[in-house]
Amino acid sequence: MGWEGDMASFLHLQTQGMAPKEAACIKKAYEQALRALCVQDRDDPLTEMIAKMIIEIAQTGIGDPAQILALAIKQLEMGRNS
Repeated sequence: MGWEGDMASFLHLQTQGMAPKEAACIKKAYEQALRALCVQDRDDPLTEMIAKMIIEIAQTGIGDPAQILALAIKQLEMGRNS
């Protein structure tokens, strides 16, 4: 799955100064999140929320895309239930 649209640019800029492994982890978690949440429209405002959440989680030092994904989905679910 490719990186399309403005969100690709946003993520590229946000991960630009990071180590390649960390940036790849964020990109993988982001792509997995979009698939898990069935988000196909890259212009959907949800994509930005997901991207920011994944970056914030990754910046805490978590380096496993699956763990980042699980935490992001958990946060999204908590936000829906508030």
